[in-house]
Amino acid sequence: MARRSLSRATPFAALLPMAIVAALGYLGAGLWTFYISLTGSRTFPSGHFIGFAQYHRLFDNERWMLSLHNLAAYGVLFVLASLVIGFLLAVFIDQNVKGEGVFRTIFLYPYAMSFVATGLVWQWLLTPGDGVDGALRSLGFTHVRFDWIVSQDDAIYTVVAATVWQASGLVMALMLAGLRGIDPEIWKAARLDGIPAWRVYAQIVLPMLWPTIATVLLLLATAVAKLYDAVVAMTQGGPGIASEVPAKFIMDHLFLRSNVGLASAGAIVLLVPVLALLAPYAYARSRKEAA
Repeated sequence: MARRSLSRATPFAALLPMAIVAALGYLGAGLWTFYISLTGSRTFPSGHFIGFAQYHRLFDNERWMLSLHNLAAYGVLFVLASLVIGFLLAVFIDQNVKGEGVFRTIFLYPYAMSFVATGLVWQWLLTPGDGVDGALRSLGFTHVRFDWIVSQDDAIYTVVAATVWQASGLVMALMLAGLRGIDPEIWKAARLDGIPAWRVYAQIVLPMLWPTIATVLLLLATAVAKLYDAVVAMTQGGPGIASEVPAKFIMDHLFLRSNVGLASAGAIVLLVPVLALLAPYAYARSRKEAA
């Protein structure tokens, strides 16, 4: 009996250090950040309690509101484009093409690069006079100007293009794993019934891939909330503040403007949508495991 109890307790004992780190490093840090957001902290944390005044200042800040607008536009385009392109790449590779391993490596390679490296590469590609713009001019298209990265209206879309290029490979890998788990008999039955391939994907395959799609959506949505490196490497939030995002706003106020309280309030606001996404997912997983 004692040996059986010990064997049951061993996994929990092995997980205990990780649980302590998670509790102190994540939950503790989150609670501390929330407390600081309720104070008038500037360069250093202080105990001067001011309630939710920092949140009022935050949402009265034009730069913060612009960063939220940019993040919303970026998030919709980034998630949709990554999902569609990744799925199409997975469908392409799932056709038993020759050199499948090579294609998988090529498509997945960008994800192995850091966002900083990706941002610098795409910054060069999109800089007027270099990259795409320079190539078009060398081909004789002298009146064509590809200057999105220096345009206040288009700069955020250059960040979308760069990050979609990087994330699509991961989506492809996850979708391909889901496609390979579908029973081949479904395709045989569809061919016998003369059902077009697009209808099979739309009405049968995609519903069966919903758990994979949910995981992909969660990963992409989390990447949206964390967007920082690519913006800093490509545009520095410019021109002006045209491509400002919440994470950059928080980091600037934390390290450059010495406003710890306002930065903490921004961090808490940015945490809310992440928790709103994680909570239903975690609940659904727990219900599924319990069943």
